[in-house]
Amino acid sequence: MEETDIAAIKRRVNELRIEHRDLDEVITRLCESPTVDQLQLQRLKKRKLQLKDQIFMLEGQLTPDIPA
Repeated sequence: MEETDIAAIKRRVNELRIEHRDLDEVITRLCESPTVDQLQLQRLKKRKLQLKDQIFMLEGQLTPDIPA
């Protein structure tokens, strides 16, 4: 993998982590609200899980294969 590819993946992982953290804050604030929109909350949590999966997949691309 080329250095430019690695740098692009690292940038994307960083962007996804920021979005994941922001979503976590939004979810926390929504849960504290007396009138919680459960559907919105469920969608945000689903998006947060998707971000986590994307981060995991991209980080896996950065880890070199180790022969067994």
